Amino acid sequence: MQIIDKKSNKKAWASALTEPAKEFPLTQLSIISGNIPEGLRGTLYRNGPARLERGRMFAGHWFDGDGAILAVNFTDGGVNAAYRYVQTIGYQAENAADKFLYGNYGMTAPGPVWNQWRRPIKNAANTSVLALPDKLLALWEGGKPYALDLQTLETRGEDNLGGLSNGLTYSAHYKQDPQTKEIFNFGISLGLNAKLNVYKSDSTGRIIQKAAYSLDGLPLIHDFVLAGEYLIFFIPPVRLNVLPVLLGTSNYSDSMQWRPELGTQILVIDRDSLSLVSRGEAEPWYQWHFANGYVDANGAVIVDIARYEDFQTNQYLKEVATGKTHTPAQSTLSRVTLHPQSGKVAAIEQLLDRHCEFPNVPRQNVGQESRYTYMSGFRQGTDISQEVLNTIACFDHKTQTLTEAYPGDNCYPSEPILAENWVLTVVYDGNSYSSQVWIYDSDRLNEEPICKLKLPSIIPHSFHGTWKSGLSKE
Repeated sequence: MQIIDKKSNKKAWASALTEPAKEFPLTQLSIISGNIPEGLRGTLYRNGPARLERGRMFAGHWFDGDGAILAVNFTDGGVNAAYRYVQTIGYQAENAADKFLYGNYGMTAPGPVWNQWRRPIKNAANTSVLALPDKLLALWEGGKPYALDLQTLETRGEDNLGGLSNGLTYSAHYKQDPQTKEIFNFGISLGLNAKLNVYKSDSTGRIIQKAAYSLDGLPLIHDFVLAGEYLIFFIPPVRLNVLPVLLGTSNYSDSMQWRPELGTQILVIDRDSLSLVSRGEAEPWYQWHFANGYVDANGAVIVDIARYEDFQTNQYLKEVATGKTHTPAQSTLSRVTLHPQSGKVAAIEQLLDRHCEFPNVPRQNVGQESRYTYMSGFRQGTDISQEVLNTIACFDHKTQTLTEAYPGDNCYPSEPILAENWVLTVVYDGNSYSSQVWIYDSDRLNEEPICKLKLPSIIPHSFHGTWKSGLSKE
């Protein structure tokens, strides 16, 4: 933890993190420019760390901030929005005490050393959201999801989805098949060697099948990919040095070690039976996120990733929490071709020589070939060691071209979310110290937004979101 210094010379993006975010109730949004598309009906949900400070102390890592959910409802009567913190047990306890009480990914529990065992880690519920028919899940990879009301965002409490017993965790990066509506996810159980727990759920989120696989050491696994009939895990060569964590002398983030000699481990799992198809190994790299995967006409698996050469990205994300970064962490959109029956990599190629993060494809293409990949990135010429993501873009795999939306100097868009024929992003405008919802035509990202809507308060830079179509209540 660090004392907050509000007088230092920081970039415009940092002002979105200076103060804890302010909740607001369901509020009609005013139009700044343009018009709301006629056919756009549904809700944009976003999740991210909204509070990084308590008692003039900053959290140790961007991943440690308390999660808050933004819901933007497009209805017959206009657009309204609400913003609320997820009322986790840890959030409520720290709110009452007005100080940090727990450890987390990038911080140890303050106070006597025995607090490291009494309050080792807080479920921050700050990473992603899963919109189910009757509830919204706030996801975080180190614990159970928190269920919220889809309309009011009122927190209902932890949800075990009918199968998360005995301390099983549920990752932030689920994958839902667009045809069957089955939901796949995973969690990691710690021990001398970690265990990968794989889950299959029905469309309501209820877990209907589970499997578990032993792993080498204690790796950091953030995401996986659905590719046709396979679930594929690329396990990067990052391993937790658990002793300092157990002794309370270090946190998880600082105890993660880059071990390139271990290579990237690959697990290919059959999506129907959750049985292991193959294990393989490839050269070392790191990825937080996958764009998509599919099986080509020859039976090979094609996987697109936001690929880093090493683990410097973790240091950069730690620095974001301080409001001042200095570590460059370059990622590129890359493609891996894999033989699923052997787990052997046939080829790795770079698709784009530009920074890529938060890559995704239209929902109907998840697990299948997609012509378009959407992503966040940096405008060319940006010093990536000093800034946060400042563009959104679409890569056309057919024409090999990139179409980019740059909101302007000191403006920072969130991960692009596809909603029918439109792309939605929440933009923090560091010039006016405000947050807005921008709507683009999905085929014309390089043109002006169709509509800009003003939000009642600052929405700090967030991680992931989703679109739930058809919600039309006012």
